[in-house]
Amino acid sequence: MDKSIRFAAVIVGSFLFFLFGWFSHQAYAPAQSLKPTLLSKIKKNKQLNVVLLNSPSTYYIGAEGPQGFEYDLLKLYADHLGVDLNITVASTVKEAISYIGNPSVHIISSSLAKTKEREGKFNFGPSYFEVQEQVICHRGMIGSGKFPKDIESLIGLNIMVGEGTSYSETIKSFQADGYDINATFTSEFSTEELLEKVANYEIDCTIADSNIYALNLRYFTEILFAFTISGREQLAWVLPVDSKGLEVNMYAWLNQLHQTGVMAELKDHYYSYVMHFDYYNTKMFYKRIETRLPKYKRLFIKASNHYAIPWKLLAAISYQESHWNPKAKSFTGVRGMMMLTLTTAKILGVTNRLDPKQSIMGGTRHLGEMIRLIPEDVEGENRLKFALAAYNVGLGHVQDARELAERLGYDKNIWSDLKKVLPLLAQKRYYQTLKHGYARGSEPVKYVESIYNYRAILENYFQEKKEEKLSQGD
Repeated sequence: MDKSIRFAAVIVGSFLFFLFGWFSHQAYAPAQSLKPTLLSKIKKNKQLNVVLLNSPSTYYIGAEGPQGFEYDLLKLYADHLGVDLNITVASTVKEAISYIGNPSVHIISSSLAKTKEREGKFNFGPSYFEVQEQVICHRGMIGSGKFPKDIESLIGLNIMVGEGTSYSETIKSFQADGYDINATFTSEFSTEELLEKVANYEIDCTIADSNIYALNLRYFTEILFAFTISGREQLAWVLPVDSKGLEVNMYAWLNQLHQTGVMAELKDHYYSYVMHFDYYNTKMFYKRIETRLPKYKRLFIKASNHYAIPWKLLAAISYQESHWNPKAKSFTGVRGMMMLTLTTAKILGVTNRLDPKQSIMGGTRHLGEMIRLIPEDVEGENRLKFALAAYNVGLGHVQDARELAERLGYDKNIWSDLKKVLPLLAQKRYYQTLKHGYARGSEPVKYVESIYNYRAILENYFQEKKEEKLSQGD
């Protein structure tokens, strides 16, 4: 009897095992036939297809090729996936949004804010930047008493914003609340073009995100912040509706960027120096581009060709040093276009610091030496910024700052961390423990960021001149 029971149990067990295997196979088989995820398609095809808005805050072709905060971010993501970044360029937000639903587009990147209205229409991915909408008006309105301070004072002004933007949503919401705001919604002009219209006083005001205003202030000196018209908003990319795997992957990747400090470094690269805008100084800079720079441009180009350093960078350094005045002299005795010390001039073979040719060539050689002497661990754009700081404050103090950065738990090889440490070289509790002692460490920070500001203005100025010439040729 016991044998029969055992035999029956074996038969039943075998049957149950067969059933379990059969059901498991049936459950697994459909999964095999499911269509590939969007993320797996991107990796298989080795291509990330992105729509990018053509603007300073997003994507543009600079002197050294493609640039822009969002471009750099998406290039890093494409590299993370091990695929190529394929770009489709849009001129306006409305044009960028028109690609939503296009099966070949994986990401739309156009500084889009996650508004309530948009969240009901679009599938947003992770947020990557925080902004506020700002009313931007012509500086000259201050004297006329028309410069707005709040929503009510917008009534009667000539305002234009981009159609399909978060700014148009904001204006329409105020109009719905009963404010008689005279606003035109345009699909013809980008936000940057509208800021230019404000600068030329073709319109009174427009609305722009805080980061877009900050970047364009140095190009359009007559624009001025009036007041904030929105709360804090998150910028995010628009993804296809069937992209959960891609979205999850992007969240994890962005989190890693924040944890490793790469995101902070990228934001610092694009936005730190714009905070040092000075209206009168910038206006004078534009004037001197026209009046002084032409006399010395060929000398900068010659030095650039000899030492393989961009001439607009050299011109920016020279302006920061001497305002392109070959007879400039400081109270410490540094002189000339590149403000060389007597000791440095002798080492470089410069016999006459007031000779523009000798000064520019000598200063360029000196910068090249600084770049060469920066440790190999410092890479990319960080290397140039470290070298510029060394040009200003001396290589020894930069080395001290790197040592102090390591002590304090910062990354000694990236500028966004080093610039936090440099000002500490003026504090006794720090500088007395370092080899080269006291230094006015705030100065090289301002120095580097001013040079980057001047360089950006020069690149934009000559790019516009080039486009002008091409259009006239047509």
